[in-house]
Amino acid sequence: MPQPRTATLPLPHEGALADRLRAAITGQVVALFNDRARGEAPVVRRPDGLFGPRAVAWRVHGDVGAMMVGGIASLLLQMLHPAVLAGVWDHSAFRNDMRGRLRRTARFIALTTYGGREEAEAVIDRVRRIHAQLRGTLPDGTPYAADDPALLAWVHVTETASFLQAWRRYAEPAMPGADGDRYFREMATVGRALGADPVPESRAEARAIIEAMRPSLRRDARTEAVSRLVLRQPAPHPLAGPLQHLTMQAAVDLLPDWARRMHGLDNPRLVRPLVRAGTFGVANTLRWAFARRGAGRG
Repeated sequence: MPQPRTATLPLPHEGALADRLRAAITGQVVALFNDRARGEAPVVRRPDGLFGPRAVAWRVHGDVGAMMVGGIASLLLQMLHPAVLAGVWDHSAFRNDMRGRLRRTARFIALTTYGGREEAEAVIDRVRRIHAQLRGTLPDGTPYAADDPALLAWVHVTETASFLQAWRRYAEPAMPGADGDRYFREMATVGRALGADPVPESRAEARAIIEAMRPSLRRDARTEAVSRLVLRQPAPHPLAGPLQHLTMQAAVDLLPDWARRMHGLDNPRLVRPLVRAGTFGVANTLRWAFARRGAGRG
């Protein structure tokens, strides 16, 4: 398979200083995505998983910067569906432990992408058991179930579409369209295993599913409250504050125009080039820092 055409920027020369900088950056990121109190360590990449090293998912999900931007954008899209939002509102510690929720989601993605088949199947089975227990009622009295195939489809399509879009913007702008379609076909394996239906197998199918769901989307006080929590969460370290703010701006910029309007979020035209250039620089620095950590995924 040809190497992805990934944009690069000049980075520090190799040497002791560069090694210390790498260690500092990767240490912070690994701590962010792994709960050391629970004994979690980065997922080791194994060739016997659901995909394997030649998969498009391996390269898309391995880019820390793009995945952070795509992950936040997907959350903002997901919470526009009242039943998806209700499941988080009623049954999750998201409001009190948002960082923990994001870490668990990242670990699920890492295990299903890079873990061995038994690891991937075990974590999928665990999530399905949790979803099967979650039931509730919307404020208007409509019942919902977390294992509803249509709700799972919304979560799946918003995640995959956002991850791919962030990858194309901040890592591989010249990615062939066929590789984008292949990414959706690969990820359909996980979506179906979780019980989602319909599941896209191409970029066109993903766009069609998102458009079909738009009439069901809403914004209310709970949407606004969770959106504020996502976009204004405190940084894990004071020095990380500006970088986190940039990531949030990039996630808002990644949203479709209609989704930004629903959230009431601004994306000033004059600011966009600065946000994209800054985020590209951060993503490229993270890429450089993790270049020697090929065996693990944060």
